[in-house]
Amino acid sequence: MDRWMKPALDYVESWLEFQMRTSQQPGALVAIAHRGEIVTEYAFGHANLATGERLTPRHRFRIASHSKSFTAAGLMKLREHGKLRLDDPVGQYVKGLHPQVAATTLAQILSHSAGLTRDGADAGQFIDSRAYLNTTELLADLRSPLAIEPGSRLKYSNHGFGLLGLVIETVTGEPYRSWIQREIVDAVVLRDTAPDMPLAKATPFAQGHTPRLPLDRRLVIPGETACNALTAAAGFVSTAADVARFFAQLAPNAKRSVLSAASRREMTRRLWRNPHAAIESYYGLGIMSGTTAGWDWFGHTGGLHGYISRTAVIPACDLTISIFTNASDGLAGFWVDGAMHILRAFATHGAPQRRVRDWTGRWWTSWSAFDLVPIGDRVLVALPQALNPFMDAAELTVSGRDKGVISAAAGYASYGEAVRRVRSPAGKVTEVWLAGSKLQSEKAVTAVLERKYGAARRRSPR
Repeated sequence: MDRWMKPALDYVESWLEFQMRTSQQPGALVAIAHRGEIVTEYAFGHANLATGERLTPRHRFRIASHSKSFTAAGLMKLREHGKLRLDDPVGQYVKGLHPQVAATTLAQILSHSAGLTRDGADAGQFIDSRAYLNTTELLADLRSPLAIEPGSRLKYSNHGFGLLGLVIETVTGEPYRSWIQREIVDAVVLRDTAPDMPLAKATPFAQGHTPRLPLDRRLVIPGETACNALTAAAGFVSTAADVARFFAQLAPNAKRSVLSAASRREMTRRLWRNPHAAIESYYGLGIMSGTTAGWDWFGHTGGLHGYISRTAVIPACDLTISIFTNASDGLAGFWVDGAMHILRAFATHGAPQRRVRDWTGRWWTSWSAFDLVPIGDRVLVALPQALNPFMDAAELTVSGRDKGVISAAAGYASYGEAVRRVRSPAGKVTEVWLAGSKLQSEKAVTAVLERKYGAARRRSPR
């Protein structure tokens, strides 16, 4: 592992711990793999707010649309074995479809360019107001014509990936769940992953939770509902570590994989740009992709009632990041982006040099927290409450044991002014002065705030 990775991963964990506090999420799982091996994983918060059960890295989550990447890998494996071709019309394998639907190809469905309905006439299964469709109900929806012209744009479809699950069943002569478990999940040696509910008894499982609003509190959403005919689109259950291992094997440069390098390149190729979207991103064959902090990535997101998740593989440094949250307002997608910005900064500037290494820690004013993050030959003043803590971060140049200067900063900051640290008689740093602003420990600032404003609150009439 490159020298910059350890301090970068350490700060990612510290930043995410602060993000959990400020966002008041129920729980989060994090796993990061390097060259396919897990180098760090941890859990924050609770698996179930109602019972107080603490979350662990072994708790399973509903990973929702990550399931599509497993299904795509299954289709690619069948193609490698000569069982199907991607330009085959889906009606060759599944009967009873509308003629327009039947004429769409497997490649179009895999890339969400077939023009299919997203979720049918009633998407209530995704808000727990109805059961997930069975095969008969799915096929009934697919007897309607296409929503738009095929091959005209990216148009996401859960129904389409449910249909691909039926293709796998036709080609293999087995239920989707048993074939995908053996040929993909077990082949990748994922011990904490299953294609759908139910799980074996005593398996640790994280419950979902409602958003904090509109109730101003969270309720538990039981996550055990089976996805039935939409298992291939949304049913999978796993840990962050298992998902990170799986996606790492989909990288074209991965040393070990269930698929050929040619298949992996095809899956991760940018086929369709996401239209009408502020942030540029793409879809391949069961795979999302984009660029963040100058790094190309591929992976997928997942959203099921009570759960939000995201995984990103960064081939340039052989890192894979998986973050799961168990609430419908989870910030997993934003947190993966933030982690990439942190990692990119360390990769660019390197591990902290000796002279700046101890300029570190989380320091507070009555406004907010500030993180001193040594990196390369400088110290960044990061904002841990931000989704990108390094965005527009001021930089300090250290000139002595406890002295320095603000050597880079936005125009509204204190560029060019002095920085100093204050120590106790025992030699411990107790204050950091950034120009005229005094930063202290969280405990010290808490005491100041309570002393100045707590008494007034207690005296105020109800």
